[in-house]
Amino acid sequence: MSNNKLSFLDMSAPAGYVPGLGRGATGFTTRSDIGPARAGPGTEGAGDNEKKEGEEDDEERFKDPENDTGLFANADFDADDEEAERIYNAIDERMAERRKAQREAREKAEQDKFEKENPQIKSQFADLKRNLESVSTEEWLNLPEVGDLTRKRKRQRKEANAENRFYAVPDTVLSGVRTSGTMENSIDPAAADGAATDFRAISMAKDRMLGMKLDQLNTKDAKTAANGGNSVDPNGYLTSVDNGPANGALADVGDIRRVRHLLENMVKSKPKEPSAWITLARLEEYAQKKVRARNVIKEGCEKCPRNEDVWLENMRLNEKHNAKIIAAEAVQFNPKSVNIWVAAADLEDDVVSKIRVVQKALETNTQSDTLWKKLVGLQSDEKKAKQYLASAVEHVPLSEELWLTLAQLETAANARKVLNRARKALRVSRAVWIAAARLEEQDKEKTEDVDKIMSKGVRELEKQGGLPDRSQWIEDAEKCEENGAILTCHAIIKATLGQGVEEEDRKAVWMEDAQAVINRQSFETARAIYAYALHHFPQSKSLWLATVQLERSHGENKEALWQVLDKAVRACPTTEEFWLMYSREKSSIGDIPGAQDVLARAFESNPNSENIWIAAVNLEAQGGKFDVASKLLQRARKEAGTERVWMKSVLFERQRDNLNDALKLIEEGLKLFPQADKIHMQKGQIYESRKDRQSAASAYNAGTKACPQSVPLWILYASLEARNGVFIKARSLLERAALVNEKNERLWLERVRLEVQAGDTTQANALLARALQDCPNSGILWSEKIWMQPLHKRNHQIKEAVAACHTDPHLLITVARYFWTNKPEKAETWLQRAIKANPDIGDAWIWYYKFKKERGEETEPIINQFKLAEPKHGLVWPSFVKDLRNFNKPLDEILILAADNIKSSN
Repeated sequence: MSNNKLSFLDMSAPAGYVPGLGRGATGFTTRSDIGPARAGPGTEGAGDNEKKEGEEDDEERFKDPENDTGLFANADFDADDEEAERIYNAIDERMAERRKAQREAREKAEQDKFEKENPQIKSQFADLKRNLESVSTEEWLNLPEVGDLTRKRKRQRKEANAENRFYAVPDTVLSGVRTSGTMENSIDPAAADGAATDFRAISMAKDRMLGMKLDQLNTKDAKTAANGGNSVDPNGYLTSVDNGPANGALADVGDIRRVRHLLENMVKSKPKEPSAWITLARLEEYAQKKVRARNVIKEGCEKCPRNEDVWLENMRLNEKHNAKIIAAEAVQFNPKSVNIWVAAADLEDDVVSKIRVVQKALETNTQSDTLWKKLVGLQSDEKKAKQYLASAVEHVPLSEELWLTLAQLETAANARKVLNRARKALRVSRAVWIAAARLEEQDKEKTEDVDKIMSKGVRELEKQGGLPDRSQWIEDAEKCEENGAILTCHAIIKATLGQGVEEEDRKAVWMEDAQAVINRQSFETARAIYAYALHHFPQSKSLWLATVQLERSHGENKEALWQVLDKAVRACPTTEEFWLMYSREKSSIGDIPGAQDVLARAFESNPNSENIWIAAVNLEAQGGKFDVASKLLQRARKEAGTERVWMKSVLFERQRDNLNDALKLIEEGLKLFPQADKIHMQKGQIYESRKDRQSAASAYNAGTKACPQSVPLWILYASLEARNGVFIKARSLLERAALVNEKNERLWLERVRLEVQAGDTTQANALLARALQDCPNSGILWSEKIWMQPLHKRNHQIKEAVAACHTDPHLLITVARYFWTNKPEKAETWLQRAIKANPDIGDAWIWYYKFKKERGEETEPIINQFKLAEPKHGLVWPSFVKDLRNFNKPLDEILILAADNIKSSN
């Protein structure tokens, strides 16, 4: 055997060789034998699968054998596999649960160790913060304020570096140096008078901005900007220059220089732009360069000789003598400029010269109404003024003002002719028709023609298409009223008020118009509107009430009010309110027979009206005829027979101190009206006046059973028990009343006050808190809470109350009383708000009258307003009105009595 022959068994197997694979042998191999799993070579030969030198390895060789995505991606996942997966997951969860406690304990120990090694600031001071609970109020107040510990160091550094500090010199200093003719290189720290220089003012001076800000830069002019120029809005800049300070030395010199450069570029690039020259001239004037300003505007006049604004500016900047020369030159270039002629006339010293200039101007401007008005205004002779006006209307026939002025200067006959000519020239002028109506009004014999002229004028304007809207006509009527032309005012309203109003909206729109003119203090116009509306709605109760209220509040005398009321009762005879108002107005001035006559007429239209019966009784009692009043009540009980009539009968007998007769009437009345709570109350009050507590309690008890919804009856019953010291029963009564009358603020108030009266303020506060939860918008409950608070807490409580119910009159009164002493102006404001919120609350009037009286101010206007309001409700006011001792007293006397007896503080 040759030594060169290779030994087969000593040779390494080819890559991918598997013994026996070629002859179909099968077996198994381990991973250590073949490496990563991969497909074996095909039958074509193992050599085909060998990698060439430099070729990259197959990526499949490096896949994770634990990841079966590649190995079993296409394998089927059957029920057994799913069951196995579920079991393995359950085991993993169980093992994790067994280690949970150990893991959490380990994590907590690590967290504690970390916090111990790195403590937070809040944990370090936790014990000190807990100790703050024991700090008293005095100790809190005595704590010293924390100072700024850095100020001392800053001040030391400031003092140390003071010698090395430098300041930028502002433009104002440079301007002052320049005007003095010298230039200094440094600032002397000591002034000439020995005062030290204010370096702080110097450092702040550079932050001042010139009033002229170029906010309206014209960035659209790209061509000018590209050439190095800047475009400025001259109109906006003119306004800014006019509004600048008078002293140009105070302006920032640097800003003026920059603006001057911009404007100079503008006049160079646009020499025919007049506003640029005007702006530049005003800038120089602003900078106190008058000579330069005049030269600039002079050049502007040369560049823009046909522009009147440039000439006017030139005249303004020069003295009068030079201005006249400039004006003469200006009118040569602009003979049609009315403004230049007017300015030239104003430059003259005497009237004759002014007239001569205006006449010269009219030679080239014959159709200028401004020049004609100027010429007429300069005339002192009325005859010449008429002549000039006659010429003026010939040359300017469309000038409304010239025609009206001429008509005013002429006699009545000639004025009519002038106005007729004016109507032909001015087809759509309403002022001419109004002037014609006013002319007829001045003639006392032709006042009936005023309405005819206005009606004709409206028709003509409508035909010519010059009819304005209703608001403009109403404004014209108000102007006529202001000038004393009352008939013309009414004629305008009568002819135009229905214009453009829908049929169904007329009444509402007209009432709104009347209220609007009343607010503008045009009462005669409002009368005209109401008269026109009543012509179309003669039986409207709301319109008649508004008309009556207008006369009551703003009428000149009682006769006018009586006339309106007489018309109202004729138009609405079944409306009791008008009859009662008419009767009260008569009796208020002592005309008892007239009031009786009114009520007699009222009985004819309203035979069974309880209000009219009661009014008749009050009228007779007011005249001292008590027997007649008693007979009237007897008739009223038979004919009307209402609950109120019976109640009034009982009250009348009580007022006359006939208590036995009153009790008899009560018994009869309760048989007819067992649920009349006011009759039950009067029965209990009679027994109270007799000191018969048991009978009074029985009367109130029967009343509460018959009328459980009557809150005043429950309150009277509880007050009776409280006055006798039986607080337990009083408390029980109010609680029973609250069960029947839920969320009633008056009951809550009485319950709170009962606890205060019993001396239990803790229970009172608790009840008040419950009450405010039940009635959160109750002004009387919030007021009670305010007064129950200590003085230093009331301000905060008021803010909370006002936020809850800012329109409640009782709360507004409370706020006014809070400001009564220290802030009287605020107190008066709040009292006025209370009256405006509800004029029917008499308490506000009492406090307002008392406030004015204590300050020594006039109280008559308040009493007059009070009489118009006639309040009937309140917490305090009804007790004075219903007091038997005040029987038959006027309301104004009761108001004064209440103000004198009410307490100023709670």
